[in-house]
Order: sequence, then structure tokens, then C-alpha cells
Amino acid sequence: MESSLVSSEHLQFLNQFWWSLFILVPMVLIARTVVTGTRYSPILIIVIFGLLMGFVLVSSGVSTAGLPDFPLLNILSRTTIVALGATFFVGGQQLRRVFSKNSAPQDDSVIYCTDEVVLGTGRTQFVFIIRAFFLLLGIEALTKYLLGITPNDELGRFYPLIAYLGLVIAVILIDNRAVIDDKRAYLGRGLIEIAGLVVILVIAYEISLLVRPFIALPQIFFVMIISSALGTIFYRQKHGPAVRCLLFAGIPIILAANFLVGGSLISGTLAIPGIAPTLMYGFFGQILWMFGGISALMLLANTASVRNLAPGMAGALSHAGLTGACTAGDLGEEAAHRAPVMINIPFFGHIFVFSLLALSIERNALLVMPVALVGLVGVGLSLLAFRTIRRSGGEERQEVTGLMLFSLGWQLTAVFVGLLLLVGQPLAFAALAKSAALSHFGLFAAIQGGMFGAEAAALIAFVFAMPFLVHPLVFFLFGRAMERDGEMPRAPVYALAGIGLMGVLYGLFWM
Repeated sequence: MESSLVSSEHLQFLNQFWWSLFILVPMVLIARTVVTGTRYSPILIIVIFGLLMGFVLVSSGVSTAGLPDFPLLNILSRTTIVALGATFFVGGQQLRRVFSKNSAPQDDSVIYCTDEVVLGTGRTQFVFIIRAFFLLLGIEALTKYLLGITPNDELGRFYPLIAYLGLVIAVILIDNRAVIDDKRAYLGRGLIEIAGLVVILVIAYEISLLVRPFIALPQIFFVMIISSALGTIFYRQKHGPAVRCLLFAGIPIILAANFLVGGSLISGTLAIPGIAPTLMYGFFGQILWMFGGISALMLLANTASVRNLAPGMAGALSHAGLTGACTAGDLGEEAAHRAPVMINIPFFGHIFVFSLLALSIERNALLVMPVALVGLVGVGLSLLAFRTIRRSGGEERQEVTGLMLFSLGWQLTAVFVGLLLLVGQPLAFAALAKSAALSHFGLFAAIQGGMFGAEAAALIAFVFAMPFLVHPLVFFLFGRAMERDGEMPRAPVYALAGIGLMGVLYGLFWM
């Protein structure tokens, strides 16, 4: 009898793979189908559909808040750092190529099969989406197992199995209709990429433990440094199946999982005392910092082109949704090439973000003067960026240099000036509000990793997800811009920036 129960438990766990796969992959495919034939990003639909589905799963009694009945969805929602590791590596490559006289040859080692499997999704893209699901699970489970930090419960026993199944399926899941010039080399690059990501995650975690007695810098910070450095060294390295699928489908899969978990927390989280002002600041802050940044680029840098606005704002806010749209190619090839660079640059500014926040945590209060000084540096860099872009005359290297300055400057402005506006709030709630107001991937990953305690880590999925309701406006306007030959309409952007400012001021008064 006991043997039968154990066997049944194992079968139920294996069923979790298929349940999670059948929930997430169709969500991404439906989103791509809805926007097919338009220039809008599918993340627009993933936002709405994910939150709604998570809420329905709880309200219908299928599961409870946090979706504990779907443990693999929870694991996937915490794999942000894996996808960012791949993005940082590519960003390091792009940085070296931009500033090196010896540019890398064009990578034509793989030609994707574009036959539509479902409307709006080619065959190779479909394989990438499924492979990203298994790859994220496999790398996350293997890393946690090697570090010895698997959950101390029944789920923890299955981590070796999750790692094995995830990585084996991911390795063999190659589109046989894609034209690959050297299949053995392509598979080999994929294995190296998987091993490299695991090693980077392990080393970054160990370094974060070593420096913790001095300053509590999170794992994501060291992942950024190591991955970016390796990218600048191996800038000629062609991409294998692991990096390709994570760039295309990693972030959409992670966001879909987070929105599902966040949607399931709607009812319970709204009842927490003091959470409403945090959510309000996150919502209107998203409008303010996004459309305020775009307005500043339009007015002061004299550019309304998506090739500048999309990667510039993705980097300047470390913005989850816009990063996914850019790297997936939804906003054009130029934005796709520039986005990894812009994502990397402000992460070097995270030494200020994470160090000052870590010191603030130790003192249980925000360090006002250092935060104000870094905020002023951000304003100065932003002004320099506007002048550089305005004088670029469309020349690529000059534009990219200006966007790099803007990404770092606006990031420091948005984070540190925003934190000053939240002085007086509990530090954990201020971090939640700031992460949500920017859709800030780095701060999100740090909170998710426990930087601000277990309560904040439990709340972040919902708090981070709610401002994504603004994303229909973001992606609608970027979609309109793509339909206008890449030129963003100005009047709606200015109006939304004003609404965001009024909403933030009202929220601060309410708080």
C-alpha cells in the first residue's frame, strides 16, 4: 500500500510538468495569435490574460492564493535571474561590438523555419517557447540543488528530477526543419551555454554570500558583472539553442508565470493594511517614469523613433515587459540589437542601488543624503544624454552612446528620486512600490530572492504584476508607433506623463 502511495505521488508530480506546460505555452501562443498582423507586442495580452487566469483559478476553487497546487509555476516565476543571465551575456557582446573596430561576422549559422504552427508563431519560434519552459526549470532546479538550497519540503526531493527532465528535454528539443549549417557545433554551443549559465549562477551566489558580512549585494548583481564580462571576452561567439530560446521566449514565459501567481494573490493582498498606497504608487509611477522618460527624450533629445525610445526605456527602467518585447524582435531589429546593451549599462549603476539599499536595510531607514546625491548624478547624466542624442544626427554610434548615458542616468533618477519620494514608508514597502513603478527586473529579482525579507518576497508577484495593467497603454502606443514607420505619437505620451505625475502626487498625499 505504501509503495502504491509513493508511486501515485510521483505520477502526480510528473503530471505537474504537463499541467504547467499546458497552462503557460497556450497563454503565450494565444497572445501571439491575438496580435498577429499588427505591430503590437504579445506581452500586452499576456499581462491581462495571466492576471485574469490566476484570479479565476482561485475564485473557482481550483487552487488557492499563491497557486500551491502548481509548484512548477511558482518555480518558473522565480527564474528571472536565468533569463537575465543570458541577456547580460548578449549585452556584453553587443557592447564590445559597438566600441570595437573588429566587429563580429553576421551569424547565419541557423535559418529558422517560418512555417506557422499556430497563427502568428513559426515552427522554430514554437519550439523555442516550449524549450524555454523546460530550460528555465532545468537550470533553476540544478542550480538550487548544487547550492544545497532546495526547499525543505516534499517538493525539494524532486529537484534532481526536475533538473534532469528539464535539461534533457531542452537539449534534444531542436526544430528539425530549421536549416543548421553544423548541427553538432550547434548542439555543442547549447550545452556550453547551459553549463555556463549554471556556473555563473553558482559563482554569483557564492560571491554574494562572501560579501554579505560587509554589504548585502544580491546574487543578480554578480550575475550581471560575470555574464557581461564574459560577453565582452567572447564577443565573436555564435549563439546556440539555449541563448536563442531564452532571448526569444524566456521573459514571456517568466512573466506569464508571474502574472498567474500575481493574479491568484489579488483578493488576499488587497486586504493587507497599507498595501493600497503602495499599489497606487506602483501603478501611477509606472505611467510617470515610462511616459515621463519618453517625453523627455522627445522634448530634450528631439527623437521620437522607436529604435531609440524602446531600448532606451527598457534599459532606463530595467523594464521587464519592454525588455521582453525588444529582445523578441517585436519592436524592430534595431531595437532588438540595442536592447541588450541598454539593459547591461544601468546594471553597473546597481552597485549604488543595491549597496545603498543594503546599508539602509541594516539601519532600517533610507540613507537620505547618499540617495539624494546619486539622484542628482542621474539627472546630470540624463541631461548629457539628451544633448548627445540631439547632436547625433542619426549616426548609430553616437545614438547608442547617448542611449547608454540615458539608460544609466534615467535609471538613477527614477530609482533614487523615486525612493526620496517614498521616505517615511517602511523600507520593504518602498522597495515593492519602486520595483512595481519601474517594472524593474533587477530589484524584482532581489526582492524575490529575499533581500527585503520573506513577507516582501511573498508579495512581490502581485505588487509587481498590478502595474502591468498599464502595459496595454505602453504597448498600444509602441504598436501605433510601429505602424507609423517607427515614430511615436507625441500628444498621448505627454498627456499620460501628466496623468502619471498627478497620480503619484495624489498617492504620496494619501500615504
